[in-house]
Amino acid sequence: MLKILYPYEYAKSVFSIDYEKLYRMGYKAVLFDIDNTLVHHGEDSTGEVDALFSAIHDIGLKTLLLSNNTEERIQRFLRNIDSPYIHDAGKPETAGFLRAVEMLGIKKEEAVVIGDQIFTDIYGANRSGIDNILVEYMRYEDEKKIGIRRNLEKIILKLYGLNKSCQHRIGDIYR
Repeated sequence: MLKILYPYEYAKSVFSIDYEKLYRMGYKAVLFDIDNTLVHHGEDSTGEVDALFSAIHDIGLKTLLLSNNTEERIQRFLRNIDSPYIHDAGKPETAGFLRAVEMLGIKKEEAVVIGDQIFTDIYGANRSGIDNILVEYMRYEDEKKIGIRRNLEKIILKLYGLNKSCQHRIGDIYR
């Protein structure tokens, strides 16, 4: 029952993932969330993120930003990145995920979703039949308060940690 909330993989950050391995495994595209996945909530892209997208594209992978953010927010983020996007995606509903693979001209099996939230990114990807990677959400060191959803995610991740059959369903994707 909880499997629908479990990620295929759980990584420290987007920078701990080996995108060349994903490409060799047959993935053709990465669908990224933005806030607390690539940058802190509301922040612009960084040089490190810009370089990551450039490296991913050089490997041969396509990218798409799949976000519940406004178009204005996404365009500001993409100032130095060439990637299509879907704004106001309505995650966890499946329509945005399925539209993303259609826009990229690939099959669901050739995409992987990377995001920081179980209840939007992972749940939506699982419902859409798309492999996914949960990354630890970005927090400032002095940030103490977290929302109810994040506390629920902690419980789900503890249960996920006990369910070995649901872990590492993609394989060794780490640097």
